[in-house]
Amino acid sequence: MAACHDRRLIGDILLEREVITRSQLDEALSAQQSGDPRMYLGAVLLRLGYVSEVDMVTALVLQCNLPYIAVNKHKITPDILELIPPQMAHADRMIPFDRIGNILSVVMEDPLDDAARARIEKQTGCLIAIFISTGSEIDQALARLYPQEP
Repeated sequence: MAACHDRRLIGDILLEREVITRSQLDEALSAQQSGDPRMYLGAVLLRLGYVSEVDMVTALVLQCNLPYIAVNKHKITPDILELIPPQMAHADRMIPFDRIGNILSVVMEDPLDDAARARIEKQTGCLIAIFISTGSEIDQALARLYPQEP
C-alpha cells in the first residue's frame, strides 16, 4: 500500500470534518469487519450512504496529500491515451492525462493500489505521478476516452 502523508485514519479525518458521526463510523467499521476484508472503509461509508464521493476524495487529499483533478473535464491528447490499453484503463479504473519527460500523470480511483501502479510503470516505462478523482468522474472519462465495444 502506498504511503500517505497524514497518518490519521480516514475515519478520523471524516469525524474531524464532521462529515460522519461516531455511530456511523462504528457501524461502517463493523460492516467492514463482517464483509469483504479487502474493502476500504471509504467504500463501506459510500455504500451506506454516509459520505459522498466528494467527501471521500477530500479526505484522501488530506490523508495522502494527493492532488485532485476533474479528469472528466480535462482535454487529453491521443498520444497520451495510447500509452495505456483500453482494457488496462478499465480494469485498473485509471486514465493517463499528461506526460512531462519520463513522468506520466495518471488519475486513479484507488491511489493506494501499488500493484496497478507497478503495471502502469511496466506498461509505459514511465515514473507515475498519481492524482485522484471521484469514481463518477472516472466513469465519465473512461466512457468518453476509452469506449468499450458493444
